[in-house]
This record gives sequence, structure tokens and C-alpha cells, in this order.
Amino acid sequence: QVQLVESGGGLVQAGDSLTLSCAASGRTFSSRTMGWFRQAPGKEREFVAAISWSGGRTDYGDSVKGRFTISGDNAKNTVHLQMNSLKPEDTAVYYCAASRVPSIRQNEYRYWGQGTQVTVSS
Repeated sequence: QVQLVESGGGLVQAGDSLTLSCAASGRTFSSRTMGWFRQAPGKEREFVAAISWSGGRTDYGDSVKGRFTISGDNAKNTVHLQMNSLKPEDTAVYYCAASRVPSIRQNEYRYWGQGTQVTVSS
């Protein structure tokens, strides 16, 4: 089992920056990739970003490329999502997830955090 706890969500204004963090514990060695997904009210959950522990490969969803940056601290089993130039459409619950394989598909992520709310006002 892998436990994931997100932190850092909140209410910000358009154009602001915010950093989310995800702390992993448990059998973290079984997770090769850490990802962030988000779900806005009335919408399906979508891929935001992912990072592979080995090699540091990163992937981003089209809507956040150039604005969001994912990074990881392998020694601390922590992943961060730096979000810049936030827009109202970034408002969503953000979830941290762990996968055994490199992937951007949420069905390949076995472990999920409880989510943290990010609200961007216009």
C-alpha cells in the first residue's frame, strides 16, 4: 500500500502562483511514476502532470504546458506541482496519484490521495 497526502491548495487570484505538494509513504518503492490529476465541477477528471522517479521524465497535459512544473524529491518521497499564471479554468480538486508504470492514463494509477481544492478567482 502507498499512502498519498496532498497539501498546498487554496484560493488565489488569476495570474497568481501556487505550489501543491504530495507526500508518499508506505511501499513507495513500488511506484515508478507520480502524477497529478484534477477534476472540476461537472467535468471528468483530467491528467495534469507526471514524473518518473528514474530518469526524471516529465509529461504535462496540454492545458497546463508552459505554466505548471512537476518536480520530485526521491529521498523524501515528495512531489511538487508548481502552478504559475493560474486561470479561473484551473479551478478544480487536484489529486496526487502513484503508478507502477510511466503513464498519463488515470486507470494505470493504483494509489490516490484525497485531493486538495484549488480555486482561482477572476
